[in-house]
Order: sequence, then structure tokens, then C-alpha cells
Amino acid sequence: MTQRRWLARAAIALMLAAAAVMIGFAGLASLGMVAVGAVGACLLLANGYWFLAHRGLVRWLAFGVVILAPIAVLVIFALHHVLWVGVVSLVLVGLAIAAARLALTPVAAGQGMPAREVPPPQRAFLIMNPRSGGEKVAKFGLKQKAEALGAQVALLEGSGEVDVAALARQAVAAGADLLGVAGGDGTQALVAGIAAEHGLPFLVISAGTPQPLRDGPGAGPGQPGGLPGRAHRRRGTADRPGHHRRAHVCDNASFGAYAEIVESPAYRDDQRGTTLQMLPDILTGHRGATLTARAGETTITGPQALLVSNNPYQGGDIAGLSRRARLDTGTLGVVAAMVDNAVQAVDLLRRGRGRGVTIVTAGEAVVDADAAEIPVGIDGETVMMATPVRCAIRPRALRVRVPKNRPGTRPAKPAIDWPTLRQLASFRSVPAGT
Repeated sequence: MTQRRWLARAAIALMLAAAAVMIGFAGLASLGMVAVGAVGACLLLANGYWFLAHRGLVRWLAFGVVILAPIAVLVIFALHHVLWVGVVSLVLVGLAIAAARLALTPVAAGQGMPAREVPPPQRAFLIMNPRSGGEKVAKFGLKQKAEALGAQVALLEGSGEVDVAALARQAVAAGADLLGVAGGDGTQALVAGIAAEHGLPFLVISAGTPQPLRDGPGAGPGQPGGLPGRAHRRRGTADRPGHHRRAHVCDNASFGAYAEIVESPAYRDDQRGTTLQMLPDILTGHRGATLTARAGETTITGPQALLVSNNPYQGGDIAGLSRRARLDTGTLGVVAAMVDNAVQAVDLLRRGRGRGVTIVTAGEAVVDADAAEIPVGIDGETVMMATPVRCAIRPRALRVRVPKNRPGTRPAKPAIDWPTLRQLASFRSVPAGT
């Protein structure tokens, strides 16, 4: 607590220093600097939205403004000989924000989710995708290491589609006592569902895209090569005792813009071009179904993008999506965004408090639409589902194997709360829980 209080004082001192630099070296021009900077930021954000929401000449004019706006601000500052003042002030503000975040981040307590010690598995079965995650399976020799420890490994090789679910079910029928995946989140979700269905522990090896069970419940950073017998193990090992934690299976379901774009056949070959081609129609309401979502007591009408997540995300970034310290709360996190104009696009920067963003927690979410079917992005894969789509949680359905000596969960970056920061920085006693 003492360290946090001094960090809070440092944050406030750095903000005052930034103001002092501007006023002391720029005088009345400091007001003009703030005004020019604010205008430049507004032009940047507004034209960024117009670039996404339009095509043709308007899009490229907006792109030009996005490039020229910050350059124009720097030129104006340089012509008035206050460029260095602006740079120093921005550095001081950046340091103040960093110190404020550290001051407002409480020390992580314990390991977060409860765990129990278990013996090593006897018949572990691992599915590995050698193409996933920059070919990490081959790079770190994961197949050879796992087999050396007695695990059976199935590689997803060949040009044809492999039935991952069938592989996992065959392994269960043959007596596997642990299922694991080294691959992307789609493969992970399939195998995790089968593990939960049969009451088997599940192992995740970090050899694919960011995965909820890898990054969420406190496994900590590491390299795939550290799977068995090294210091930096990601998720339990196949050759020694570990811990089991109860979690949920599916990561998230996306409705609206993301699902519509990923559902396009052209997306796989040209992600950026397809996104830019489709976004104008989605943002202006000319493409895709009109959604209505009910989460608990909250009704959300007409969101352009909707995310229903397995357990709520912690705050700390622009969209309110940071990390999840726990995957066993038995609740859904719902984040909806509706951006109809450039003003609402700027409003999104208010960390979930803008008019265009709704963030709620609920036990169930129902998504309806003015269409019989809608695309739903489930763990990176889009499927068509009949409306209404009901999202619910079966609590603690999955046992996840984690290493005994894991570093714990990193706290999410907190939003800057100046009243709390001032309270921490004061020399008065601080209420418990601050």
C-alpha cells in the first residue's frame, strides 16, 4: 500500500509537471497547443470512422486527413517553436498514466481460481496442428517431446479436412485419461467440449492463436517448448503431477459485424480487403440483420457488434475487453457496440462509458434478429444459427490441467480513476479495499 500511495503521488506530480512545462515555456500559447491538439485528435478519429464507413473518394479523402492531421499539428507546433514543449509534456503525461495504473492496480492475491493436486495421467492423448501458430509444433519439437513422455500424438496433416472431434472420441473410447491440444482456438474448443462431455481433464499447449484457457486463468507466460520438463511450462505436463481447475468450454460468440465479415467466402484469402469492402454496408445498416439482445434486465437494440463471452472480461482497455482472471464465475459477459456516426466513434474511447457501448454481466443472453438465421462467430469459426440464439453457461464443466508452479493471474490494467488516485495520494488513511 505504501508503494501504491507513492506511485499515486508521482502520477499527480508528473501531471502537474506536464502542465508547468506547457505554461512555463509556452505561456498563453499553451492554450493554443491544447486546442490544436484536440482539434487534430478529433479530425483523426472522425476521419478514421469515415474511412471505414465509406467507399470511393470519401474514403480516400478521409485517409488523407488521417495521415495529414498529426503532421499538421507537429508543423504548427514547430512554426511556433513549441514542438519540444509538446513532446516533453506528452512524455510526462505518459509517465503519469503509467504510474497511475500501477498505483490503481491492487496486488494479485493467490492463484485466482481454486485448484487441486492430481497425479500424472497414464494415457494422455494430444492433437497437434503443425500449421497453427507459425508452425510452433515443429519449431519446438512438441510431438517428439510429448511422445518421449508416453503421450499419444495425432498430427493434423494433409490437405483434406480432419475430423478432430472423431479423433478425440476415438481416443476416449480407447481409454485416454487426458485430452490435449496444440493448435488454434477452434480445435481447442472442439476437443475441450468432448473432454467436458466425458469428464476428462484438458490440456492446452500454446502453439496457436490466443486461447482463453491458455491466457485466462493464470497459467502465465511461457514458450511451447517448455511443455514437458522445462522451467517455463504453460499447462500441466504429461509426466508429472499438476493441478486441475474447473472452467467453462466455449470462449465467446460474436454477432453482427465480425460474424458477417468472417462468414464471407472471400475473408480467408483477403482479410483486410474483405473487411474494408463490407464494413461500409454493415456500419450504415445496409447489410446484415438488425439485432436485439436481452441480457438479464438489459435490452440492447440494434447493436452493430455484439460479443457474448464465457465469463466477463475485466476492464482496462478502450473496448472494455482486457483479461479474464477467472473462468469459473458461472456468468456471461456481454459487450455491445453501436456506432452510427463519427461522434459515437470518438465516444468509444471513454472505456465502455460512451453512449455507443453497453457492458453487462448476466446469467443468460438471448440474441434475436429480423432474420430467420444469422451468422455467429464461435471461437473464430462462423456458423449459421436459427434465431433467437440463446447463450447460457453450464458452470464448471471442464477440468483444465495447469502447472503446479504457475505465476498466477496478471491483474487487468485499471481505468484511470482520478478521485481514487487523489485519495491514495493524500496523507490521510485510505479505506480498506481501495
